[in-house]
Amino acid sequence: MGRCFFNTPYFRGHTSPLGSKVEKPALRPAPLAENFASAYMHCMQKLAIIVPLLAFLAASIWFVYYAWVSDTGAPMPASGYVAMALGILFSLVVGVGLMALVFYSHRHGYDEGSSGSQD
Repeated sequence: MGRCFFNTPYFRGHTSPLGSKVEKPALRPAPLAENFASAYMHCMQKLAIIVPLLAFLAASIWFVYYAWVSDTGAPMPASGYVAMALGILFSLVVGVGLMALVFYSHRHGYDEGSSGSQD
């Protein structure tokens, strides 16, 4: 019989939801080839995520550098830098404040559905 959810180590020796006793399969050590394949697949899964993310990071750094070097416009006045810094600060305050409200409302049960039916 194929692998079953109730054949996992967590459920071995316990009763199934239907009340029948789950039989314990004979435990045998996995062959070296299976261990190596499992480790290899785990490594490849990580690389399949990390390599594209690093490629995106490198491309974005290159784009920022290219845009910074090729910009030949007039220099921005000090008031422009102040406005940009205040805009960034305001955006961060609003973002952090809204996330704090989300966590607060979740912890205090404000996100729970109402018990009455709504028509």
